[in-house]
Amino acid sequence: MVYRIFLLILFGIGTFSAQSQILKKRDSLSFLETVDSLFIDHDLRNYSVRLFSNYKVKQFRIQNEDFKSRYVPNNRYGLGFGFANSKVLIDIAFNVKPKNKDATKRFDAQGSMIIGKHHYINAYFQSYMGFNIKNNFNQPDVFRNDIKSWTIGFNYLYTLSEIEFSYSLLKAGLAKRNKNVYITGGIGTFAVFDYFSADNNILTENGDLYFNEQAEIKRYSGRGVGVLAGFLSVFMLPKNFIASCNIMPGVALMNKKVVLQDDTYRPSNPMLYKLDFTLALGYNVKRYYVNLIYGTGIYSTNLDFDNKYLFNLSKAKLAIGYKLKVNKNN
Repeated sequence: MVYRIFLLILFGIGTFSAQSQILKKRDSLSFLETVDSLFIDHDLRNYSVRLFSNYKVKQFRIQNEDFKSRYVPNNRYGLGFGFANSKVLIDIAFNVKPKNKDATKRFDAQGSMIIGKHHYINAYFQSYMGFNIKNNFNQPDVFRNDIKSWTIGFNYLYTLSEIEFSYSLLKAGLAKRNKNVYITGGIGTFAVFDYFSADNNILTENGDLYFNEQAEIKRYSGRGVGVLAGFLSVFMLPKNFIASCNIMPGVALMNKKVVLQDDTYRPSNPMLYKLDFTLALGYNVKRYYVNLIYGTGIYSTNLDFDNKYLFNLSKAKLAIGYKLKVNKNN
């Protein structure tokens, strides 16, 4: 039930991303007029169908000064199809599960929107069960289906100047070349809840030879709220190419709890540091468009006793679109 509710929220986030100005007028519109304004594009030239492949992953690691143990899920890739116009972009993906690998059970929903001219928001909800344990101390990789992970959070950025460019229009192949460069920056806030657990401690069988007792973690949870800064940019390149780069570093105070086999403690260092960035490249011609988008968020915190915990949330998508109608005289 939680998955469905969050999926509906993210669907709303994605569909409203290009509708910031319309939202201001919704009180004066009837319900049908509001639906029409938000979702219906009456210009067939703005419609396209899409094929895409995507990559989504939440992975984490425990490390000390010399050794690290990484937890990486399987079946990180997907294939799908969708459609887009200037108001709505809907993509349906199917997770690819190789037969020769243990499957990770997963739910991964992410979305973003722009409200008005100054408010950028993105949110995510990720639930994973089953991770490969990789290391740098020559122990064999192991798949553990008892390791679970949940991550929920959002980022909010208020830009100092108006946001003049929409990622939704870039994704839909409708970006306009009104200016050669769009650059803005701002400040904001973010919040995150992160959790992982295992039936026993999360280290491999001989992991205790390389880590201390406080790294033999059975369950971890952390709740953090912090501030961030952001830089958003878009560059109109020659030959119908468009490039974009977004960077958002942040710092938070985090309430953390670590449960060991026979003990529980709360790390004394409350700091959480993060860095989010997104890179995009689009190519748009009369009938077709192609875009490639990659984004990742890297989070790091200290668990005391010379142990550090890091996790990253990454996604990528390569989409090829076909426009249903174009002007004959173009």
